Amino acid sequence: MEMVMLLKAALLGLVEGITEFLPISSTGHLIIMDEVLGFKGPSGKVFEISIQLGAILAVCWLYRTKILHVVTHILSDKSDQKFSFNIILAFLPAAVLGFLFHHFITAHLFNVWVVASMMVVGGFAIIAIEKWKPAASIHTLDNITPKRAIAIGFCQALAMIPGVSRSGATIMGALMLGLERKTAAEFSFFLAIPTMFAATIYDLYKNRADLTMDGMTIIAVGFVIAFFSALVVVKWLINFISRHGFVPFAWYRIIAGIAISAILLTH
Repeated sequence: MEMVMLLKAALLGLVEGITEFLPISSTGHLIIMDEVLGFKGPSGKVFEISIQLGAILAVCWLYRTKILHVVTHILSDKSDQKFSFNIILAFLPAAVLGFLFHHFITAHLFNVWVVASMMVVGGFAIIAIEKWKPAASIHTLDNITPKRAIAIGFCQALAMIPGVSRSGATIMGALMLGLERKTAAEFSFFLAIPTMFAATIYDLYKNRADLTMDGMTIIAVGFVIAFFSALVVVKWLINFISRHGFVPFAWYRIIAGIAISAILLTH
């Protein structure tokens, strides 16, 4: 039984690591996988928090040079000051709206039907944006304006609805605002750092009564798998989208959403 739980934890960690930074909704996939696996791991949301932390630490590791430079030069480097200010601006909409509506959304929207419909809607939205997006005028992170940053932040807030995808909402919003694909993806990755850390801290506080040593092996397995799978995916994604764009992910979303809906209707 313990081995089965460890395998389920590893699979969920893998799903989190793969889907967190792709425009296909990690929350939606985890909701579906929980239903399929019947996973009953550590109490509360402690396991989910741990695998999300593993995924975001992978981004911190990959971009450690940029992060360290910002931290050590923020008082003297105007470029680093502007970058930090833009990240803060982009973070604020989701932080404020998440604080106000988190309980309502988790109580009423965290179900497989919402995930399935949002997967399909999001897929068609990606196809439309890839077809009609304006020509890219922003090619580096340094060229992003505060106005564009906060607009991307409001796009990120849409991802509070499960199935929308945080990375998908921010990247597609950035493309519509004139960022080229690589820059849009990298800004989404950096924006994920404060967003996911804030969500993790908030969830840890809410679930503090469940923080025990019980299930630490299961948590550790999920965390490690999420970290290394996210590490691979983030490095791969930049090269993939430069050649193929985001339309392949759109078709995956549409097919997956329709398949989930069909399964729900027949069962």
